[in-house]
Amino acid sequence: MSEALYPIRVEVNGVARTAQVHARLSLVDWLRDALRLTGTHVGCEQGVCGACSILLDGEAVRACLMYAVQADGHRVTTVEGLAAPDGTLSVLQDSFCATHGLQCGYCTPGLLIAAQALLDANPRPSEAQIRDAIGGNLCRCTGYQQVVEAVQLAAERLAGGGR
Repeated sequence: MSEALYPIRVEVNGVARTAQVHARLSLVDWLRDALRLTGTHVGCEQGVCGACSILLDGEAVRACLMYAVQADGHRVTTVEGLAAPDGTLSVLQDSFCATHGLQCGYCTPGLLIAAQALLDANPRPSEAQIRDAIGGNLCRCTGYQQVVEAVQLAAERLAGGGR
């Protein structure tokens, strides 16, 4: 007996998407496999590492812990959605590059999502607030200092009117 399919409609990076999905298909697998948005990484698949983080209606969540059907009717932003439509990096993404806030890059999408959620909620975060916001994302390469510097630089740039 085959598993039933369920219709979903999700706005992903500003584009309305519809699909028929299995009830147990994870959101991260739908984003990566069906939509080919491979910037959202699969890490621990237990919600611990943060590599699969996305914005759901503006809040950072772990896409490995959600089913695609749970995203029905919601707005999802992946790391690809942080850049401009023409591919120009966002201020935050550019700040990560400028401060060397990435090494191997595996955790970077999740860190960018966590940082974006922070900056959306608090455009002028303290260092402690930045560290708290990115604390749920595991990184083995950067030591986090350059990530903190990247978020601080992005906040400064955005306060100055940058994109």
